[in-house]
Parts: sequence; C-alpha cells; structure tokens
Amino acid sequence: MNDRLPMDPDTMKLGLLLETAQNHQDLADDSLKRLQAHTLGLDSVVRDELRRALIAEVSGLINEIERATEALRGLQRAARLRSLWSATMLSSTPGALIAALLWWWLPSSHQLAALRAQQQQLSSVVSQLEQRGGKIELKRCGDPARLCVRVDRHAPSFGSQSDYLVVQGY
Repeated sequence: MNDRLPMDPDTMKLGLLLETAQNHQDLADDSLKRLQAHTLGLDSVVRDELRRALIAEVSGLINEIERATEALRGLQRAARLRSLWSATMLSSTPGALIAALLWWWLPSSHQLAALRAQQQQLSSVVSQLEQRGGKIELKRCGDPARLCVRVDRHAPSFGSQSDYLVVQGY
C-alpha cells in the first residue's frame, strides 16, 4: 500500500527546481562566507603591505632629508667661510690702502731728519733776520702809496737833524 499520491510531473519539476534553488542559495551563502573570510584576510594583508610600503617610503624620505640636511650644513659652512673671507677682505683693503697712501705721502725718517735740520737752519736765519729788522712793519700809505714804517714815538730820535727814529719793536 502506497500512501503516496502520484505526483504530477509539473509539481515534481517545481519541487526539483526549488530544491536546486535551495542548493544554489546554500552554495552562494557558503561562497559568501568564504569570500568574507578571505576578504578579512586580504584586508589584513593589504594593510600589512601598505604599512610596509609606507615605512619603506618614509625611510627613503628620511634618508633624503638627512642628505639634504648635510648638504645644507655644508652650504652653511661654505657661506660662513665666504662671508668671513669677504669681511676680512673688505675690512683689510681700506686699511692696506690707507697704509700705502700714508707710506707714499708721509716723509721717511731720513726725510724727516733732513726737514728738521732745514727747520733749525731756517729758525736761525729767521732769528738773525729779526735781529736785523725782520720785525719791521711796513705798509703803503697815502695816495701815491708810499712806503711807511711804524715807529716808537716814545723812543729818542737820532742823527744830526734828529731825523732817525726807532722802529716799533726794537
């Protein structure tokens, strides 16, 4: 005795189709779960790779920065030396120029000795001239611009006609 009712071929097809759809859905769910697990694994792999790449790039950048820093320090040292050299040249050149001009214009020790001797000789000549009337003050006086001399009016006059007077200062 068969309790089963005979099935209609369309119902059987629909049942098989539903069962196949269910199997496909189960396979799809299983695939999605495996894909999610794989994605989580890929996420950590990608993060690790990104971290490694970033660390490598930052390390390279740090090396470049260190090289640039050393180059800038070298330039700084060179600039300081050049600045020191320029300052030395600029400050010593005028001094050297002034020293050269003074050497050129000022008399030497031999010339100074000769000038001192000449000055002593001239001083003695001036002294002699003063004794012989070098202090006499002469001037042009009157319309025809005659030569006049300043005399000492309190000094006595000399000569047979008293026509000689003492010059002022003698």
